[in-house]
Amino acid sequence: MIPYWHAPTLHLGSDFKIEPFGIFVAAGILLAAHLLGRQAQRQGLDPTPLADYAPWGVGVGVVVGHLVHLLFYHPEELSKSPFQLVKVWDGLSSFGGLVGGIVAAIFFFRHRKLRFSDYADSFALGVAPGWAVARLGCFAVHDHPGTHTDFFLAVAFPGGARHDLGLYDALALFAISGILYALRDSAKLKGRLLPLLSLLYAGCRFFFDTLRATDMSYVDARYFGLTPAQYGCFALVAYGLWGLLRRMPSTSSSAPPPGGTPVSAAR
Repeated sequence: MIPYWHAPTLHLGSDFKIEPFGIFVAAGILLAAHLLGRQAQRQGLDPTPLADYAPWGVGVGVVVGHLVHLLFYHPEELSKSPFQLVKVWDGLSSFGGLVGGIVAAIFFFRHRKLRFSDYADSFALGVAPGWAVARLGCFAVHDHPGTHTDFFLAVAFPGGARHDLGLYDALALFAISGILYALRDSAKLKGRLLPLLSLLYAGCRFFFDTLRATDMSYVDARYFGLTPAQYGCFALVAYGLWGLLRRMPSTSSSAPPPGGTPVSAAR
């Protein structure tokens, strides 16, 4: 059993503090951005669009993640004040952040007249480990408690040992990252790593949400017995199946000519 330990807040002066959750999220974003660029270069793609996309993806992801948290997970918080809508630092849904990042990517790549499919593998190989590190922030503050259990990875929460779903999510994402990196040179999976990530994570996340606590004062809302994330898992499965089964377009146009500039960089 894992001892219960809550990572402390770092106080810098009397008016400034850094929450441990934010440290892990920032570290996850930086790791994802670094891996995205490195993988794009490895594929012979211009990494500049990814660097340009990063602030848009993070910004829209944070806003949408907060709105999903507020409107779907904890709508009761709106009763505190209507200003909760703009307090984007106060509550964040990782699934909502994912949706926001996807929306930002759709508009960004269309605006730049780039094919997102060229960079899809890079996104999978960057997002999965980055998301895993960010999920360690959830474990550090234990904000995803599960049901009581005697499982060997249980955390000794005050009041009894429970599943800690932040830890489980992080471990699953690290494992999925290992699978993706092991398969990144597979010809059959070229351009399909993001759908594979969607399928693998959807299965894990749907199961983990069945373990969420329902006997505490602050629990996630459920709709017909399912959490918002579990409904999101259905969408991930649909995308994953479509992405794995569809006929891949020719990628010859994205390969850099000998000694030349990648085509995507010249668009």
